[in-house]
Amino acid sequence: MPDAAAADVMRLSSALGRVKPSATIAVSQKARALKAAGVDVIGLGAGEPDFDTPDHIKQAAIEAIARGETKYTDVDGLPALKQAICAKFKRDNGLDYTPAQVNVSPGGKPVIYNAFAATLDAGDEVVIPTPYWVSYPEMAALCGATPVFAEAGVADGFKLKPETLDRAITARTRWVILNSPSNPTGAAYTAEDLKGLAEVLRAHPHVLILTDDMYEHIIYDGFQFATIAQVAPDLYERTLTMNGVSKAYAMTGWRIGYAAGPETLIKAMGKVMSQTTSNPCSVSQWASVAALNGPHDFLEARNAAFKTRRDAMLQKINAAPGLTAPTPEGAFYIFADCAGLIGKTSAGGMALSDDLAVCEALLTEAHVAVVPGTAFGAAPGFRLSYATDDAALEEAGQRILAFCQGAR
Repeated sequence: MPDAAAADVMRLSSALGRVKPSATIAVSQKARALKAAGVDVIGLGAGEPDFDTPDHIKQAAIEAIARGETKYTDVDGLPALKQAICAKFKRDNGLDYTPAQVNVSPGGKPVIYNAFAATLDAGDEVVIPTPYWVSYPEMAALCGATPVFAEAGVADGFKLKPETLDRAITARTRWVILNSPSNPTGAAYTAEDLKGLAEVLRAHPHVLILTDDMYEHIIYDGFQFATIAQVAPDLYERTLTMNGVSKAYAMTGWRIGYAAGPETLIKAMGKVMSQTTSNPCSVSQWASVAALNGPHDFLEARNAAFKTRRDAMLQKINAAPGLTAPTPEGAFYIFADCAGLIGKTSAGGMALSDDLAVCEALLTEAHVAVVPGTAFGAAPGFRLSYATDDAALEEAGQRILAFCQGAR
């Protein structure tokens, strides 16, 4: 018989015990496994554009390799990329930053994790509006802090209201997270919305602000993007403005995220990186220089395609018995309320007891993979991504419609 010490050798950390696996990754992996087994699954779980990285960006990477740009770089980003990021913030957002105020990390998640790891202690709180991107609370928990959820439901346009934010903040609040356009809802804050939140944040000077602007360039119907440091300059010194190249430039696999904020915080994030990931991929950084400094005319056509897909899928969702969904202002997600299906039984005999069961039945019977709203702190519902080709979306919409019509 093994002794107790040997049996305990694979004991995992208490910090990891506070963390749930990523639901979006889990759904995508399950869909891929079913496809590999020969099932005709349409995966609408992943937040990844189906467009290719633009040619001028790929060419910049090829040229970087040819020049031998394959060595270590500065831990938190190439000087050339930091300059490009500063130029981007000035050009797009009217924000002035120096390279010393810029962090480049191997993806958007590491930007957030590095900021949390550098600033959070046990007992600290992070205010997170719901619905939320699945990784926010898990990263806060992994760093020993407590996620505090502030409801921003469909009645509020999935946007945090000032009075709700004010109620959520305590003396222990360290960060407030804002995400616009939102993953999972596509809701986006106007400049006026942000001014209202800024009024609350002024009354709580101990709170840092993380604004996740990853979907900044994917917006529709003439929406005017704004970010909080832009509309409330007095909050500039305690705001970390995060972005990346993955969504707008279809560079998810290149793994480059970036942020700008107070120099003290940026240095602390670099210190975390120096003992964890070290620098992001050198070739990806040079490609990102080309992305930020190069032409952006391709965005208009891609956004037009996304809008067409959004509208077609919304029509299917809102025609399906038991489902409703508002119109997103940006990103490439629809967040559907499935309360009308709860308590019914699917045509295949599966009990639709909650949104987890609805999504499981959709995958099993209709072969459409979506992510349950429970994973985003907002049940009952599900998130679907329309960042896939028109034919697959049309078929997925028909399958969802038929599934809902068959539920009794």
